[in-house]
Amino acid sequence: MQIKGTGLYRVLMASAAVAAITVAQSAYAQDAATGGATALERLTVEGGKGGKPAEGEATGPVDGYVAKATGTGSKTATPVSQIPQSVSVIGRKELDDRGVVTKIDEALRYTAGVSTEPFGSDPDTDWFYIRGFDATQTGVFLDGLNLFSFGFGGFQTDAYMMERVEVLKGPGSVLYGGSSPGGIVDLVRKRPQAEPAYSTEIGINNFGNAFFGFDANDKLNDDGTITYRVTGKIAGGDNYSDYSEDLRGFVMPQVTYAPDDATSLTVYAIVSAFDQTHVGNGFLPYEGTVTNAPFGKIDRDLFFGEPDHDFGRYDQQMLGYEFSHEFDNGWKVSQNLRYSHLDKAEELVYPYAYTPTYDLARLGFKHDTSVDSFSVDNRAEKEFSTGPLEHSLLLGLDYKNFKIDQTQASAFPATDLDPTDPVYGGGLPAYFTYLDGVTRLKQTGVYAQDQIRFGDGWLLTLNGRYDYVDIENRSRLATGSYATNDSALSGRAGLAYEFDNGITPYVSVATFFNPQIGTLSGSGGALEPEEGHQVEGGIKYEPTFIDGSLTASVYQIVKQNVTTTIAGPPPFQEQIGEVTSTGFELEGKVNLTQNWKMLASYTYNDLEVTEDGDPSVIGNRPYLIPEHEAAVWVEYLVTEGALEGVSLGGGLRYQGESFADMANTAKVPDALIADAAIRYEKNGWGAALNVTNLFDKEYVKGCQGLFTCGYGDQRTVTLKLSKAW
Repeated sequence: MQIKGTGLYRVLMASAAVAAITVAQSAYAQDAATGGATALERLTVEGGKGGKPAEGEATGPVDGYVAKATGTGSKTATPVSQIPQSVSVIGRKELDDRGVVTKIDEALRYTAGVSTEPFGSDPDTDWFYIRGFDATQTGVFLDGLNLFSFGFGGFQTDAYMMERVEVLKGPGSVLYGGSSPGGIVDLVRKRPQAEPAYSTEIGINNFGNAFFGFDANDKLNDDGTITYRVTGKIAGGDNYSDYSEDLRGFVMPQVTYAPDDATSLTVYAIVSAFDQTHVGNGFLPYEGTVTNAPFGKIDRDLFFGEPDHDFGRYDQQMLGYEFSHEFDNGWKVSQNLRYSHLDKAEELVYPYAYTPTYDLARLGFKHDTSVDSFSVDNRAEKEFSTGPLEHSLLLGLDYKNFKIDQTQASAFPATDLDPTDPVYGGGLPAYFTYLDGVTRLKQTGVYAQDQIRFGDGWLLTLNGRYDYVDIENRSRLATGSYATNDSALSGRAGLAYEFDNGITPYVSVATFFNPQIGTLSGSGGALEPEEGHQVEGGIKYEPTFIDGSLTASVYQIVKQNVTTTIAGPPPFQEQIGEVTSTGFELEGKVNLTQNWKMLASYTYNDLEVTEDGDPSVIGNRPYLIPEHEAAVWVEYLVTEGALEGVSLGGGLRYQGESFADMANTAKVPDALIADAAIRYEKNGWGAALNVTNLFDKEYVKGCQGLFTCGYGDQRTVTLKLSKAW
């Protein structure tokens, strides 16, 4: 039994995590061509070479599908083309067009280099693998501050509260400290805007899960120096599995005080909650999903738990602020700060093997988790020249303090379940507590970045960072207590040249580290941080004749001190592994005309185990992640005639073959999935019908072993009505 709650997140219960909570969306940014809706002004990055966008251009609404500025790859507002790594930005318009209602991992289904929902649909956990490496626990950020998680202590947000979702591919340690080597996902929330805007929406899907959201933005005083925004949502109903249901909601109030162009302070809070009966997915056998069992295939709607022993609840609160001020001498100082608290508890029963008669053998699991997390990031930046060199200098100091108090217990064995004729009501034996304690991680980092321009087109990016990490685990059981501290240096160097025709070739090298929480087998000591490096090269192209962006990149990542699992309970870990990820990514987004928008992506990812305690798997490909993935989405808006305001959208998602086991003896077949949408917007009113998995293709999304497989998304039809004014 491998449990995420001991740091072995890679084998977390895909069907039993916690709370997809929060809720809301903003229809106020509708295209003016649809008639009458409040239209946001088009944001344009001025200046071309050397031009530095305003902060709002890196956090505010994206024009159509094409983002020109980002803050994720440099911690300052920077044109996407000037980041020496691949960056993807999914803006509000794209989220709405594709019908992303709640989950963040659904927002990244069309993004190059990202494998989402690897265990299939899972309402209470957002799953991200970037360039082949798990980013779910250490690679998720909200407005540049880490949403670090361990065990079941994971914070979760809702797509409705987001203005954009950004992905920095490759290591981000030089800016963010310990994080996933494959990349990070930065969630950029909606912020108060200068112009008043109000919107509301209501919708329901074919499973009977409904939602209501609202978004209100306005001034609080006559001169507009104080603005507010309140975003909220409530949703609930049945899910795709028998017996499964949920209820969730959130509210996010914000106030911004900007007395002049040089000073801004935004204070915000997020309060959210979630209650569920789990879906049945993610712990299904390879035989019976990918291949036929003697009885055929397990139904996608099967609930493999026990209705009387199944619940999940989540209560989450966040309070934070963002402050910035630019002095007359050109120095700009900024500070982001957030405190977060999470209470989470759940119980469920799930299968782990077949019996000789092909019933599902099951066990019970429950946990109770409390998390307190504090993060602060202080930055100072200035632009200046030294002879022929133009500098954009960034200096920073950040700190995070993550504390988790958790218990985990199992009940073995639970009653068996016939997958073809399930009968519920069996009892559970007494629970055995195998994890009970408090873990605290503290990390302090000092960093510097210099973006240097010279020679009429050259851009040199240099980063350096030093981190100190302190981890303490106090177990209430007889074993498991330890304390450790580590320090690490990270660096990045990137070189690019901007041609006048919009082509920017670049090359970069970066090192990374990722602290690990857990216990070594044998010695019982603490784990060493995972570490390694990446080399990346590519071309970014922003055509001068059309509004678009294209990135082609090649890379190689070497991750050392890879942690492998020894079964428990309690489970232990070993660090005798190395994995190399080599790949190619191609991604393009284009606002072709006022009528046509398009995005496309392709990913080739070659994963290889280069060191391992089991010599038989050296040279093999790790399970779960496909070698090839591709996607395309096309959107057409009618702007004239009787059908003015109607838009049609359609997309294809392709996942290639993947392995189901580390021995590479079992494969998960490839799959091609179609999505579609039709909308009508006029005078601020809107109606949208989105269908994911249009032809209801039955396919397995991935397997992490021969008894940890999950079906991909079923056909989901979502109807939404909205009003903006």
